[in-house]
Order: sequence, then structure tokens, then C-alpha cells
Amino acid sequence: MPHDDTLDLRADALTFGLDALDDPTLLALLLGQARGGPAPEVTARELLDEVGGLSGLARYGPARFVEQSGLGVARALRLGAGLELARRLSDRAPPFGERLDSPERAVEFLTGKLGALLHEEMWVLSLDASNRLRGARRVGQGGLHALSISPADVLRAALWDGAASFILAHNHPSGRLEASREDVETTVRLGVVSLQLGVPMVDHLIITSRGHLSLAALGLVDRASEDPAPRRSKRRGRPHATTATRRGEAPD
Repeated sequence: MPHDDTLDLRADALTFGLDALDDPTLLALLLGQARGGPAPEVTARELLDEVGGLSGLARYGPARFVEQSGLGVARALRLGAGLELARRLSDRAPPFGERLDSPERAVEFLTGKLGALLHEEMWVLSLDASNRLRGARRVGQGGLHALSISPADVLRAALWDGAASFILAHNHPSGRLEASREDVETTVRLGVVSLQLGVPMVDHLIITSRGHLSLAALGLVDRASEDPAPRRSKRRGRPHATTATRRGEAPD
């Protein structure tokens, strides 16, 4: 009968503790051994090399693991479930009370949640009167290039957290560090409605692997108080939204 290397991994985990195991060994313990396949640690090391380490795993879903990494459906789903549990734990345990009084601090908080994704997500960071974090909620998810969200979805999250104000943020998986026409329109429209409700939006951040863009720094959030009834632009081109902070650079 072939030896199951997973039994050795389990023994090590029980003897030394999970925190004593390195990344490939932990991943191997999660994957287990396929019938007739190589040792789980071999599979784990090959997988980590293929995706670029632990951070690379966060970019893939179960279907991608099956397609590109050759994992069976059961092991791919097991790995995907483990990653999703880790994401949920991170999402539901934000550092409440942390002061987010600058775009850079908000981006630092969000980069771990958004920076490695291959799809768009929209988040609301609810703040108290001293700009301290009261809640962080994902309010929308889309594809590589698009995400549809209503003002009600955003404001519901801020009101639920009892926010005095909030920051809106989403990522551009493509790495494009500029605001689209839809980004600008969403910012102005949400700014108007949030002011009317007394829970103002203080910034709308776009986060990419190259850096971040603050729409407040572009003056688009301030436009809400000047334009109570924003009209949809007929121009199909992108707006001039170029005041961005790239990785390793200071904002203008």
C-alpha cells in the first residue's frame, strides 16, 4: 500500500504546531495527497513557484487552479475555501479606531484587500467624527473592467455603521491609474446624495498595483456641493484624472 505523506505532515503539525510549518508545508497539509500523485509537498512547492508565492494564490480561484495548475476539483475547491475563509477573517476584523485621515493611510489599509485581485471590488470605509475607522464593508464586486453599484448600496453600509463620513474605494485590476467617466459620475452623484443625508463622502480612491488615485485630490468630491444635480456627460472620452500617487512616489 503506498505511503500517504499527508500522515507525516499531520504528525509534524500536531507535534510542532501549525505556526512552526513553512508555507509549502502548510499548503501541502491543506491540499492533501491525490491518489497516485506526487507527494503533497512537491505539489505545493510547484504551485507556489507557478503563482509567485502566497500573494499569488490570492489572485486565483478554484477554476483557475484546476485549469492551470492541474489540481483536481476537490483539492482546488479545498484550497479556494481556505483562501476565502482567510479573506473573510481579514474583512471582518478591521482595526477599528485606526485614524484614516489621509488617502495614504486608507490605501495602506485597503491594499491587502484589493491590491492582488483580478476583479473589481468596491469598499466603503465608515469613519467617526475624528476620522477613525468604524467599519469596512465590501459593497460591490465586478469583473476585470467593470463594476456596477448604486448609491443606495454605498450609503446603506455607511448608515449601518453609524458613520459621520465615509471613504469610497475600488480597485482597477488592469493597473490603469486614472478615473473613468463612470468613476467621475459615481463620485459626483454619491457626493450629492451623501451630503443630503448628512453623511458626506470625503474621498473616492482608486487602487492599483502601480499606486493610487484620490478623486478628492482632483477636486471631484468638492464638486458635489457645487453641483446639486449632476448631468450625465455626453463625452465618451476619459476625463483628465491624472493626479495619482504611484508606488514609491510622493503625491503632487
